[in-house]
Amino acid sequence: MTTLVPPQELAEVTAEPAVRRRERRPRRRRRAGLGWLRRWVSPLLILAAWQVLSSAGILTEDVLASPLQILATATELLADGTLQSATATSIGRVLSGFLIGATAGLVLAVVAGLSRIGEDAVDPPMQMLRTLPHFGLIPLFIVWMGIGETPKIALIAMGVAFPLYLNTFAGIRSVDRKFLEAAHTLNLTRRQRLRHVIAPGALPQALVGLRQSLGVAWLSLIVAETVSADAGLGYLINDAREFLKTDVIVVGLAVYSLLGLLTDTLVRLIERKALAWRS
Repeated sequence: MTTLVPPQELAEVTAEPAVRRRERRPRRRRRAGLGWLRRWVSPLLILAAWQVLSSAGILTEDVLASPLQILATATELLADGTLQSATATSIGRVLSGFLIGATAGLVLAVVAGLSRIGEDAVDPPMQMLRTLPHFGLIPLFIVWMGIGETPKIALIAMGVAFPLYLNTFAGIRSVDRKFLEAAHTLNLTRRQRLRHVIAPGALPQALVGLRQSLGVAWLSLIVAETVSADAGLGYLINDAREFLKTDVIVVGLAVYSLLGLLTDTLVRLIERKALAWRS
């Protein structure tokens, strides 16, 4: 025999889990809000240990300057404008090299990805060239282009082109054939297929290549600026090395890493906006 539950009691029973969920939400939000604090614990402990070792004389200044000394040096370099000038020069080199390398990588990837003839013409030399350590080409670049800005920008451009080419090419070729068949059934033109099917399908992989290319661009810049540079962060670091100024060296390296993190964060934001449909 079935027992009927009064509507009022039934409402109380069904509302109870919802109340519990609402009670748990503030706790989860508080935990999520404190999550970023937990991520700072280990870096701060490392900095504290570093400062203690420096203060105790275990880490001498000629080996590695203390965090407080590095902070003071960074403040001085900012105050006299040296750090801003060097950073602006390095950013200009990265932008020039990135634009050239990214344009070349994207164009070649599209040519190879959209056509078998293009693949046969472009992909074999690209696959052979990408196996070369492009840092090893510095002597040839100096012979061909001198020791000015051109070999530095060329080195960055070469480092940028290959990751973007490989990922964009793979993205184009990984587009689901069913989508292409559907576009053909709908009588879409080649331009419409490229815009509405191929480009959205290849975009996630291309953005992965963009992140990798930006990382390689900063690595290439660090090496490029050690080659007869007269300005930039690399010049600042090399000049400090001659006089064993480890505080200036660490400041320059920190700026390199911050710029790399900044560009990676920027690409992540673009990825989140451009691929909002994916979630």
